[in-house]
Amino acid sequence: MRILLCLYLGLLGYSGYSQNKETLYDFTDLPQSLMLNPGADVNFKYHAGVPFLSQIHLNVGFRGTSIYDIFADDGRDINDKIENTINTLTSKDYFTLTQQLDIINFGWRSKNNKDLYYSAGLYQELDLIVYFPKDFAVLAYQGNQDFINVPFRFSNISATGELLTVYHFGYNKKVSKKLTFGARAKLYSSMFNFRSTKNRGTFTTIETPQGNNIYQHVISNADVSLQTAGYASLRDIESEDNSDGSKQVLNKFLGRAFLGGNLGVGFDVGFTYKLEDQWTITGSATDLGVIFYTKDVETYQARGNFVFEGFETPITDDNGQDILDELEEAIPIDTLNTSYAALRPLKLNGSIKYSFNRYDDGTCNCFVEGEDPPYQDAFGLQVFSQFRPKRPQYAASLFYYKRLSNFLKAKLTYTVDDYSYKNIGFLMSTHINKINFYISANNLLEYSNLAEARGASIQLGFNVIM
Repeated sequence: MRILLCLYLGLLGYSGYSQNKETLYDFTDLPQSLMLNPGADVNFKYHAGVPFLSQIHLNVGFRGTSIYDIFADDGRDINDKIENTINTLTSKDYFTLTQQLDIINFGWRSKNNKDLYYSAGLYQELDLIVYFPKDFAVLAYQGNQDFINVPFRFSNISATGELLTVYHFGYNKKVSKKLTFGARAKLYSSMFNFRSTKNRGTFTTIETPQGNNIYQHVISNADVSLQTAGYASLRDIESEDNSDGSKQVLNKFLGRAFLGGNLGVGFDVGFTYKLEDQWTITGSATDLGVIFYTKDVETYQARGNFVFEGFETPITDDNGQDILDELEEAIPIDTLNTSYAALRPLKLNGSIKYSFNRYDDGTCNCFVEGEDPPYQDAFGLQVFSQFRPKRPQYAASLFYYKRLSNFLKAKLTYTVDDYSYKNIGFLMSTHINKINFYISANNLLEYSNLAEARGASIQLGFNVIM
């Protein structure tokens, strides 16, 4: 158990921030900004992302501690460092990882109405979040001797994970010179899902001075479940004696990716509004959707109460198997094949921006004919929120945008969130002829020592833009 706990703490050191893409949001020189706000004020004639290369996004980090806190060569005993880390972390800290890959991404302006821009594509996403089970980490590492009459809560156990592909079609319209509105329809095809949330019950060791033994160990009102979709068939392949198991697994994932998985629907909405010539506000809500899990579904559920007596350690070498047998009889683990539905993690974005220093040297043809030349500089404030199983995550960013030349633009951000007060991000975009390349990274100040880093995020891509 302690080995598993050490592995978890190590992973926690590289757990991810939320899906906040503060450098990319409202960076309207890039078509990927439409994925964060379908109402972004873009002026492309068309765009086509290089397949599998138009957006590669990876977001990793941590909250609460770092790899350095546990494994630093500083002369302290590692057991002391692990115990200190466990005491420092709370049940609101978590391990999370987000990865996205654009498979196809393209868009075009309507020939009949120049105010309309359509976009469509397909991308793959992995989203994982596992909250730190504070109570049971303490119980596993320190035992219950010093926690008599203190309940250990099963609600600490909370985790979700999803691997899916998303088919999408977007609509963007310049309603007026001031307002741009957009919406995006999404079709989800889930390849694999697990979730264990809203668990209930407690485990408590209490004193029984009038009983036969010193302590009584009570599992009260336990209700713990793990829902899975896409796992049972993979487990069956693993249990079979065959030489092409990996090929079968790959074929199953490919089939599920191309609309053979558990399906769901969702949409994004967003807008851009120019308060006046130089002031602009934006807002968007993305992944407002649900997936219905009806295929390859298994739910493992344990409910009930159990009381056993003994000394401070409830399970010993002598009585361990007997107590486990009694526990399984009192609180059996049932396997159900009940369908379930789960909401996607809704994300909200908003910004206010002040633009200045118009770019017009008489040679730039980088804006739509008949419109005013673009500004070279802008600064403003962005806010972000993402809904998660226990509570929403928030972030706020100050940003500065700079058009360095016709073919080179950049954006610098400073973000404050639950995890860091020194998150510096930077995005650079080049546009030579029709070819665009961009790269972005966050938490730049922490790259000098990744072991101490509080997070890292990178995204890059290639597009053809006109």
